[in-house]
Amino acid sequence: MRLGYNIRASLTMLRHPRQGAERIRGRMDRRSDLRELAALGIPQSDFYQVAEDWSRLLHEAIDAPWPCPDAAGYAKVWDSTIADLTVAGVRVGLASYAGWSDCDQAQAEAVWCLVAHLRPATVVETGVAHGVTTRIILEGLERNGSGHLWSVDLPAVDPALHQEIGIAVPAELRSRWTYIKGTSRERLPHIVSKLQQLDLFIHDSLHTGRNLCFELDTAWSALRPGGGAVIDDIDHSLGFRRFTDRAAPAAWVAARHVAGRGLWGVAIKGHALGERTPT
Repeated sequence: MRLGYNIRASLTMLRHPRQGAERIRGRMDRRSDLRELAALGIPQSDFYQVAEDWSRLLHEAIDAPWPCPDAAGYAKVWDSTIADLTVAGVRVGLASYAGWSDCDQAQAEAVWCLVAHLRPATVVETGVAHGVTTRIILEGLERNGSGHLWSVDLPAVDPALHQEIGIAVPAELRSRWTYIKGTSRERLPHIVSKLQQLDLFIHDSLHTGRNLCFELDTAWSALRPGGGAVIDDIDHSLGFRRFTDRAAPAAWVAARHVAGRGLWGVAIKGHALGERTPT
């Protein structure tokens, strides 16, 4: 089986040399990120000042009511999404797609709340895999009755997994969805330039510091004041902290995954240059 995978992966790399080069660069960047993290000498949860009450802080940052009146709706959508994937015979959760994990339940709740309260017209995400986050966003947009999602995704190197891309998204939600295949370096600048303004951005692709900062810098420039960015696996590098130090968002929060030991974060753009709220 491993031989078959290696052959399929090699053919993919040969057919798409630029994407293949980016995959190799990603592995090099990952090793560099690990060295930087090891040099910290403290747990990443301390470095990122992880908040246990992240939901309250997030709602305060966007001036939304708390407790959240939309939480019950989220629970139903989450349970329905997982149930549909299970019925389809798809393994869900940690390391379920080419070694990568599906969206964490807490992070998905943050995305749901931002869609509910910000009522975004334009949402962009990087990374799709099974499409759990994609489904949560689209369910929220449908509930709002407006908005569209653009998803940039570099499929797994093994084409045998490509049939699982976006499998969580039912046909009735796809009219609000544009799927764009490729790396964020190839596709994201063009999308941002075309849309001109974003209301919500989700990073869930390659979690190296270099790629995270590239995506956030690209999306943040077009993010409207009061808009938000949700970033998965911030504990994989120092990129999210470097971004918040440089961009000075109005507020940012780091939180733990419900499953596993990873961290995710959210940043809210201020309404005026330099406006910042303590986390």
